[in-house]
Amino acid sequence: MSDIGKTVSVIIPVYNVKDYIRDTVDSVLTQTWQDWELLLVEDGSTDGTRELLEAYLERIRDERVRLICLPENGGAANARNQGLLQAKGRYIAYLDADDLWEKEKLEKELLFAERNRAGFVFTGYEFADENGKGTGKIVRVPEHMNYHQALKNTTIFTSTVLFDTAVIAKELLEMPKVKSEDTALWWKILRNGYMAYGLDENLVRYRRAGRTLSSNKLEAIRRIWNLYRKVEGLSLPESVWNFCFWAVRAVSRRI
Repeated sequence: MSDIGKTVSVIIPVYNVKDYIRDTVDSVLTQTWQDWELLLVEDGSTDGTRELLEAYLERIRDERVRLICLPENGGAANARNQGLLQAKGRYIAYLDADDLWEKEKLEKELLFAERNRAGFVFTGYEFADENGKGTGKIVRVPEHMNYHQALKNTTIFTSTVLFDTAVIAKELLEMPKVKSEDTALWWKILRNGYMAYGLDENLVRYRRAGRTLSSNKLEAIRRIWNLYRKVEGLSLPESVWNFCFWAVRAVSRRI
């Protein structure tokens, strides 16, 4: 790999994930691309996650890893934004606390971003069971996506994204504090004229265990509809049109 020589700030919001967080951290530690910093934003866990992390980080003693403890639970968007404020790297990558990266995720994605001169890239991913083992259901991604295409397609998954702050201003990466804040962020960035580039390779395992919001189909419908109508301000016909495409793709990814 060419020497990009730029640090990636990996931001993980942490809340009540003591059964998964060590595996997630390990998937960052074992990356083939080693120029990174890891910001673990502890968001007021009540299940012993913070104590487990403190003991684990004391054992591994890696200066690239920082534990940021928030005084109370403020939600994933707030936790990611707090991490963003303290991030020192040129590149920003988000990782959910129960997902797993394949070892070459950062290296391949950085090369892809460099090759396309892209400020916003994302990859394919695989659904995984509670133990983090891939189920064989892999989500493919398009070569690129603009704002209008993204309104119909929520394929971009949080744990796959990478941003270059030399291309996209860091302030624009702040997540809106709404439900489905990740999708709202993608749309905000693309609405500002940027293109998202997809690396169609499975580099992330999406662990579905315990994700009650994601598994509640009615709640998912309400959240995406709220984004269309209240966040993006789309008309009723525009919202219905985009929603139909979203629904078909959302179902097909899970079959």
